[in-house]
Amino acid sequence: MPKFIRIRGARTNNLKNLDVDLQRGRLTVFAGVSGSGKSSLVFDTIAAEAGHQLNETFPPFTRNRLPRWTRPETDEIGGLSPVVLIDQRRIGGNARSTVGTITDAWTYLRLLFSRAGTPHVGESNRFSFNDPAGMCPTCSGLGEIVVSAVERFLDLDRSLAEGAILLPGFGNGGYWYTQYADIGAFDPGTPLRDWTPDERAALLYGGEHAARLGTRPPKDYEGVVERFERIYLHTSDDLSDRKRETIERFTRSETCPDCRGDRLNEAARTATVLGRTIGDLARMEITELAALVEEVRDPAVAPVVAALGDKLRAMITIGLGYLHLGRATATLSGGESQRVKTVKHLGSSLVEMLYVFDEPTVGLHPHDIASMTALLLRLRDKGNTVLVVEHDPAVMAIADEIVEIGPDAGAGGGRLVFQGSFGGLRSAGTATSAALAARTPLNTAPRPPKGMITVTGATRNNLRNLTVDIPAQVLTVLTGVAGSGKSSLAAELVAQHDAIVLDQRPVSVNRRSTPITYTGIAGAVRKLFARHSGLPAGMFSANSGGGCPDCKGLGVIYTDLAFMDGQENVCETCHGRRFTDEVLRHRVNGLSIADLDDLTIADALDRLPDRHIRDGLRHLDRAGLGYLRLGQPLTTLSGGECQRVKMARELREAAEPALYVLDEPTTGLHLRDIAALLGVLDQLVGQGHTVVVIEHNLDVIRHADWVIDLGPGPGRHGGRVLYQGPVAALKDTATATALHAD
Repeated sequence: MPKFIRIRGARTNNLKNLDVDLQRGRLTVFAGVSGSGKSSLVFDTIAAEAGHQLNETFPPFTRNRLPRWTRPETDEIGGLSPVVLIDQRRIGGNARSTVGTITDAWTYLRLLFSRAGTPHVGESNRFSFNDPAGMCPTCSGLGEIVVSAVERFLDLDRSLAEGAILLPGFGNGGYWYTQYADIGAFDPGTPLRDWTPDERAALLYGGEHAARLGTRPPKDYEGVVERFERIYLHTSDDLSDRKRETIERFTRSETCPDCRGDRLNEAARTATVLGRTIGDLARMEITELAALVEEVRDPAVAPVVAALGDKLRAMITIGLGYLHLGRATATLSGGESQRVKTVKHLGSSLVEMLYVFDEPTVGLHPHDIASMTALLLRLRDKGNTVLVVEHDPAVMAIADEIVEIGPDAGAGGGRLVFQGSFGGLRSAGTATSAALAARTPLNTAPRPPKGMITVTGATRNNLRNLTVDIPAQVLTVLTGVAGSGKSSLAAELVAQHDAIVLDQRPVSVNRRSTPITYTGIAGAVRKLFARHSGLPAGMFSANSGGGCPDCKGLGVIYTDLAFMDGQENVCETCHGRRFTDEVLRHRVNGLSIADLDDLTIADALDRLPDRHIRDGLRHLDRAGLGYLRLGQPLTTLSGGECQRVKMARELREAAEPALYVLDEPTTGLHLRDIAALLGVLDQLVGQGHTVVVIEHNLDVIRHADWVIDLGPGPGRHGGRVLYQGPVAALKDTATATALHAD
């Protein structure tokens, strides 16, 4: 077995023929500013080559069903092992996926109830809410039903003629308007607030309410609610985007009235183990459930109990004991998702594997980071090689070796600038060592609020009937240990008040979407080249007259090889440049239209002499994204980058003062780049906006005008406000301890 992972001539993305040797069996942390090339080395080079080589051992039919790995541009890579990639991507939005199903703990729980439950119900599929044999017929195993939000249907201050029915197609001139305004039962000119309660009920529900009216509607009369539900909810066809938007606006989810959220049919809900139903156990915190399961003494199910206990203890070990098995995976944060993914690997007996982590401390309060660092060390000590891309000093401190890529972002990065110990890094004179020595000062002169935004009676998840005032037109940071209720409070804020949510969901699912298309500067770019060349602007569009005719402006030609991997080759005519030679001859400041794809946003601001282009890009640069290439597909961005792209858009478009809610915007940011992020947040506040941020980063917390600290613990041990006020006065909480210890 080789002692090193040997890399020679790595050229993926911005890597500059990078050479490096990484000792196997060690924990190595990769540092560097955002966009320096860390991910290009770890994920797009090392992990990609390991994944590709492992896939090559399978038959073509099997390979076509495995994750695709793009081979990196390198001269040589040696000493690799099979790779396990644990990234930040959330587990998914499938409403049927829960913590129990994703970790396989629910499988063991179903098996336990099918063998030891009283009364006996049947096989384990009888306890599956994803199987017709076990799911609740009313909600189809989802635990919730969609109902009309009738209170949103009407504007009581308007008459029918003025558009009192707010549903699409029901207003004056709409398709269904005459079914209410012209039948003689209602006065179309009187505001609905002046109608009798019976008249309003007849309008909405028809039936017996309509029968009581002085002038009865026709026999085929449908109330507004009945017609809406027939058209929008009781339909099996594919929903258009417009229909989806309407449903989202005029409906809400409610707990299923039959299964009360258990997702299971009546038979499955009757069986008990230790006097509790499977639904009872699904709602218990994992820490409590693990202790309870140990009380099952039936020797016939001892292997099931042991396997379930191991799975639950693994979740407790990595700091997820506050979750419950019924928690939908769509509600997990990026950090929680990443830790859930690691559960399956804790019990693995495989050794000499290559584990690759992408910022495993995302979503973790400084108080909770020890549980993750212990996991990383445990994987290493079992004989594995652990590679971690991370910005947190606490993870760097426990590393066997630190590799910093830099010195800067984009074209200014891609080089090895440091390799050694954490102690050596502190005096290395790199961007990371400088950031480690710097510290954002504590905000002792917070901006005064201009009013309050109140969240009333919040009971979501673990919140304990909270009523909280959020100061307006300042920066408020929600803090607290993982699972303390920060995200729940933010969700209540959004539910009770109009807010613009800037989360980490992808900006685009289209590979053709790039900073050029997203910022709307494509037209300005084409006009700029047209002015300098005398050609029509359309010639500088790869999708139009100037595109290479052989590859249709894609730069590559794809060949479908049926059950084998499809083959994607660089177009031999344009050599991947996407345009015809005639178009490529014309240049602006030495750049052809094809050169723009590789130009960073920061470089474009310097080299493209056009006001519209600069106006479109400067907010992205201000948000710390100047290192992104203009032609980089937005599908390749991290969650934190996606959020900052959305912030840049808001800076460009925001007009009226608004409420902004951000979810951990420091995700993926180097310590040095946090100052730029704080500048963007300050700019939003300076424009009169209210900014609320969920964040664990101590620099962001120090910069806050107002802090709301939740806790004291996770899950049922949290959900209370421990402190609200200026950050300088925060004390006697886990957050205060971290602030003063750092």
